Amino acid sequence: MTLLLDTHVALWAIAGDANLGEEFLDRLRHDPDIFLSSVSLWEIAIKQTTGKLAGPADLVERVRDMGFRELPVTHAHAIAAGRLPLHHRDPFDRMLVAQAVTEGLTLVSRDASIALYDVDVLKA
Repeated sequence: MTLLLDTHVALWAIAGDANLGEEFLDRLRHDPDIFLSSVSLWEIAIKQTTGKLAGPADLVERVRDMGFRELPVTHAHAIAAGRLPLHHRDPFDRMLVAQAVTEGLTLVSRDASIALYDVDVLKA
């Protein structure tokens, strides 16, 4: 199963957070088929700028450099995100759902609202 990380999961991964469990953290360190969306980096940068997320000034670069595969936003992703039902109002999460659906990825998240969509989810 090829994974796409929700932003909070990527942040937990960089911190080695026990919420993820040692086995999953080990997978994150070694599995080459784990994607990180450019949307997550954008979300981190915005939250840091607005003071909603603490951390070092280069946090977004540190997350980017963790070695996950890059998933850029495409036209298809934008169209799919815009057409999703409004189960979730967060535009970052809606884009992650659209990317997972469009690319056939499993979205790793702890956000209960994500499960309202027709998307494969692995609960973190």
